Amino acid sequence: MQSDPSVSHIGPINPWRLCVAPMMDWTDRHCRYFHRILSRHARLYTEMVTTGALIHGDAARHLDFDRAESPVALQLGGSEPSELARCARLGQRWGYSEINLNCGCPSERVQHGAFGACLMAEPSTVADGVKAMRDAVSIDVTVKHRIGIDRQDDFGFVRDFVGSVHAAGCSTFIVHARSAWLSGLSPKANREVPPLRYETVRRLKSDFPHCTFVLNGGLAAADAALRELEQVDGVMLGRAAYQSPWLLVSLEQLLFGCEGAPGGPDEVVEAMSRYLERTVTAGVPVRSVARPMLGLFHGRRGARAWRRLLSDPGFLQQYVSDSLRVAAAQALEQGDRGDDGPPRTLRAVAT
Repeated sequence: MQSDPSVSHIGPINPWRLCVAPMMDWTDRHCRYFHRILSRHARLYTEMVTTGALIHGDAARHLDFDRAESPVALQLGGSEPSELARCARLGQRWGYSEINLNCGCPSERVQHGAFGACLMAEPSTVADGVKAMRDAVSIDVTVKHRIGIDRQDDFGFVRDFVGSVHAAGCSTFIVHARSAWLSGLSPKANREVPPLRYETVRRLKSDFPHCTFVLNGGLAAADAALRELEQVDGVMLGRAAYQSPWLLVSLEQLLFGCEGAPGGPDEVVEAMSRYLERTVTAGVPVRSVARPMLGLFHGRRGARAWRRLLSDPGFLQQYVSDSLRVAAAQALEQGDRGDDGPPRTLRAVAT
């Protein structure tokens, strides 16, 4: 493909140049299908799936996905090497491109399961899990972590953690550039109160130049993402991907060119309407497909009307598989320009 002269070529192209964060109760298969329409190249991540849920529960329910979503990474929550290896093999068998270990979630429920951000205090445990997964699969094994936990947030702490895990065979690190406070803060507050320290991720890249570092946390504009890509290997969008999903389109065009990127929301609505027709026939509730799309018109005419219609159970029940098309048409007729963000009832927990 011929290069687009408008494309910003920053650093070597790699599979993690643009990513969407794993977010509990958000990045399910319908959300990922939507994001794949917005960006052909972004690496998408599942919600965190615990090893126990896969080993003792319905693996297919957690692992099934539409091949159109690929490349997709499976994020695992766990700490027992043999269980991680078993689940990594399941992920590879199901067609995932990467297995990612969660060492960043600070919720108390996750801590009680002995995984998530608390694992940063046990780098040898993480290293053992990474080695077990690396021995079990041929796909990439990566780690997502914070820059510190509680008062252990000096650079030496995170540098030693990365060094130990790298020695076990991990070469790709997705770094949420905040510390995790394991007590006293809710998961939501942990995404906002501890300060962002992008410079820590840049220093990690400087100290481990042969590793891949993806910066996550607070990225909400294309210019900020491009600026960080001058010093790290990739960027990962979190809440911005659902609050302002068109940001994914902008970055797709800037980083990879315009070919294949949607030209406007109408194209996305039509593509998702065809998907909705298939999923409704299979018994999926309309709301499950509509929910990730609430921010599609963010900053555009009709944004509020679009959100209101797709949040109305009566509207969805009336129009079913045609809900997205009708909502888009009515939103453009009724709506004013402007947007005040997603409804307050919607929350996502980045892991």
